[in-house]
Amino acid sequence: MTTAPGRRSSTFTRLLRHGFTDPSAAERFLDAPAVAAIRADPLLLDALGATADPDLALRGLVRLAEAQEDEGERRLFLDTLVTAKPLRDRLLGVLGASEALGDHLARHPGDWRVLATYESADLHPGVSEFEQVLAAAAAAADPVALRVAYRRCLLAIAARDVCGTTGVAETAAELADLATATLRAALAIAEAAAPEDAAACRLAVVAMGKCGGHELNYVSDVDVIFVGDVPEGAGDADETAAVRAATRLASHLMRICSETTVEGSIWPVDANLRPEGRNGPLVRTLSSHLAYYERWAKTWEFQALLKARPVAGDAALGAAYQEAVTPLVWQAAERDHFVPDVQEMRRRVVATIPAGQAEREIKLGPGGLRDVEFAVQLLQLVHGRSDASLHSGTTLDALAALAAGGYVGRRDAAQLDEAYRFLRTVEHRIQLHRLRRTHLMPDDEADLRRLGRSIGLRTDPVAELNREWKRHVAVVRRLHEKLFYRPLLDAVAQLAPGETRLSAKAAGQRLEALGYADPVAALRHLEALSSGVSRKAAIQRTLLPVLLGWFADSADPDAGLLGFRKVSDALGKTPWYLRLLRDEGAAAENLARVLSAGRLAPDLLLRAPEAVALLGDPEGLAPRGREALEAEIVAAVGRADTAEGGVAVARGVRRRELFRTAAADIVGSYGTEESPAEGDHGALVDRVGTALTALNAATIAGALRAAVRERWGDTLPTRFAVIGMGRFGGQELAYGSDADVLFVHEPREGVDEHEAAVAASAVVTDVRRLLQVPTADPPLLIDADLRPEGKSGPLVRTLASYAAYYRRWSLVWESQALLRAAPMAGDADLGARFVELIDPLRYPERGLSEDDVRDIRRLKARMETERLPRGTDPNLHVKLGRGGLTDVEWTVQLIQMRHAHEVPGLRTTRTRAALAAARDAGLIDPEAAATLDEAWVLATRVRNGTMLVRGRPGDTFPSESRDLAAVGRYLGYGPGRVGEMLDDYRRATRRARTVMEEIFYGYEAP
Repeated sequence: MTTAPGRRSSTFTRLLRHGFTDPSAAERFLDAPAVAAIRADPLLLDALGATADPDLALRGLVRLAEAQEDEGERRLFLDTLVTAKPLRDRLLGVLGASEALGDHLARHPGDWRVLATYESADLHPGVSEFEQVLAAAAAAADPVALRVAYRRCLLAIAARDVCGTTGVAETAAELADLATATLRAALAIAEAAAPEDAAACRLAVVAMGKCGGHELNYVSDVDVIFVGDVPEGAGDADETAAVRAATRLASHLMRICSETTVEGSIWPVDANLRPEGRNGPLVRTLSSHLAYYERWAKTWEFQALLKARPVAGDAALGAAYQEAVTPLVWQAAERDHFVPDVQEMRRRVVATIPAGQAEREIKLGPGGLRDVEFAVQLLQLVHGRSDASLHSGTTLDALAALAAGGYVGRRDAAQLDEAYRFLRTVEHRIQLHRLRRTHLMPDDEADLRRLGRSIGLRTDPVAELNREWKRHVAVVRRLHEKLFYRPLLDAVAQLAPGETRLSAKAAGQRLEALGYADPVAALRHLEALSSGVSRKAAIQRTLLPVLLGWFADSADPDAGLLGFRKVSDALGKTPWYLRLLRDEGAAAENLARVLSAGRLAPDLLLRAPEAVALLGDPEGLAPRGREALEAEIVAAVGRADTAEGGVAVARGVRRRELFRTAAADIVGSYGTEESPAEGDHGALVDRVGTALTALNAATIAGALRAAVRERWGDTLPTRFAVIGMGRFGGQELAYGSDADVLFVHEPREGVDEHEAAVAASAVVTDVRRLLQVPTADPPLLIDADLRPEGKSGPLVRTLASYAAYYRRWSLVWESQALLRAAPMAGDADLGARFVELIDPLRYPERGLSEDDVRDIRRLKARMETERLPRGTDPNLHVKLGRGGLTDVEWTVQLIQMRHAHEVPGLRTTRTRAALAAARDAGLIDPEAAATLDEAWVLATRVRNGTMLVRGRPGDTFPSESRDLAAVGRYLGYGPGRVGEMLDDYRRATRRARTVMEEIFYGYEAP
């Protein structure tokens, strides 16, 4: 079907919006006759867009539909796809993540039915459920049918995985159970082919490695050990003949699973972990195994036996094997050279990685899965001798047991658990695409995009994936170094004087242990800073050991060191800079904290490096008042040749003062590892809000002066004032807040009203234009949408026009908005008269009517349901979420509008001041007031912390883990305490929501 050009353009845009990278091809696939019946389904594109690769999912869907050769079958399939959301999500999820399973469905088009329903057995299948699916193939002794049935089971496992029905640990366990069922089916086929061998022996199949540990990959060798014996009750039967029969069965089992047919292979069965490896006999008796382990086995073999688990064949023989070898596993740590042997094994594994692949190796590379597994297994073998709770073959279960037993710090265990789950998930999704055995992170952009989207990264999948991967690898490398090679290494160890004798490799290892993600770059920075015989280098060599420790104590040591080098490069030849850091102890520590606490403050400092001097002055971080700032900015504007030049100077002042405020905030907020930062957080929030308000007001005053001076000289034909609204008027600005304003003017005596209006409109246009010139500094955005008639009303009105509007048309929400109106720039007398005009509206003499209260409640309820971004956790959105800023502010404002006429203390634009006045006047219980105040302060600090860390505003906690940890440090929570921070936030805002509902929604007007 040919689509009209207009429609094609619309469809093309929709496809791009839904994540398709080749919209033209996607349009052609949507036009395919096989999917004509569902082309118009409005949910289809949404479901495709939710997949890892919408283009791949659509191609697979069309292929599957075309493979339904019977028209009735195709109609049933398409009807079910449209009406059954589970099928749609699971099928498209699989098709978008796995090209190989898409091929399987095209070859076996009826297998879509296994995804159509959610049966209890389907949700949590075990070995018995998988055996039922494989039973027909086993009974028919058909290896090809076994492969088809195996892929059918794999299809269901993948669907649960990609749709999030199961987590990575559950998926790995299901894959291990499927492998168990497959081994049993393969053994049944082998026994059916050679019944005489089956009768002549007992054979037990013992799973090893990931299969034994219940943590198998999608595509992996299945490691096994075979144990043979004479049949039970056979008396003096020939043991050698029994072992030969068992060997033939074992070999046939391996061929059934490993050989490639028209349906591909299942997986290789690897028996190389047996005694003597590939040089030893495939099958041994139990007594032969024990004789080998007692005399010849190496340490790594006992480490491997930790995961041994009988899975198929003779159950009694398998249990006897496990019972016999288990004590040997837990005695291994008593062997001579145990720890060096295990460490050497790890080094040998790393050495086998092909050149150029180490940095892409998810499994074997430094910071990869094997690092976690080796660290956990070493600690298990050391402590499992006396603690049976550690005897688990599953890595995550063992890690949890180590933490519970106190052998690993809970914070370290939590970080390792998170990193391991992330890396295993990435490994699974890489393998799932083509069902190939690989542990390499792809280097193709399209593969990386699909991989990132498959684990839920959608904004910038490739960049986010690389960031998350590198972060988790850094965590594993640091903790592996700590737990595996240097068990006694303190997490905040500092480089001591004299360590310059360390080799580059040893220095890199030390930096990794300190938490540096890129030790090579760090070493370059250290060399650039400290090499040579200059006075500068000598002072840096004295400073760096201490600075490195401070950087390591932050959420981003690499950023701290890089920032320090950049500042030093800019100021290193300035005599006062190094003297400041050497002689003023606080200056160096403050600089380290500021440089490693996030993006905003370092970016500001690097654009004005001389501001580092503020960090050494005891009074340097004290905020400057609005009058002083305005005087400096207006004087600078007056000296500039152009309006643009004047505002550029004003921006420079704003940049310096933003850094002063941010640095003071960081230094005052930084807590210790042991406990959140102590102190009056409310006072710190008020100080930041006041400083930012004063700075933005002074900057607007400077822009106003520049605009007037360029067109009219010293005097504008009309009096003009800027009224702050919202958080601007309330002196409660956060770092990323817009400046909500109203513009008011009044013609000067003898000036025509039209001329005055034209001048006022022109100056508003010029002020906004000057402030919106693109710059690398944080923007100062002016928002005038709270003006009468909103966006459709004039930007500026006369005072008389405001009076007429408020007298005739004002609604209760506008009176509420005016509660935070305050003059910020321009004619002070006009600003004061505007306040005099609005006071009766915002502090009504008779309070609020019942209808007014109902309107306010209705508006608040609408805001809660309509303005919260879709998909946002309402418990963690600091502005609109439950118990967040809006809940507290609207509660306080309702009290103000009802009682401010009779309680002077309520006539303030500041939320906390009004809340305190309401408490003092007995209008709110002191405990309830404290609950609201705590939540408001905490939500504001989260908002400020997010901007400081990310360099851009946000109303939710950051999703990137390193940023989240940095916000935690700003709030006073040390490493590993992110969960505690989120719990504390939920608890504080939950209490605030309860108070809000009692007062705001339960507040009846008289």
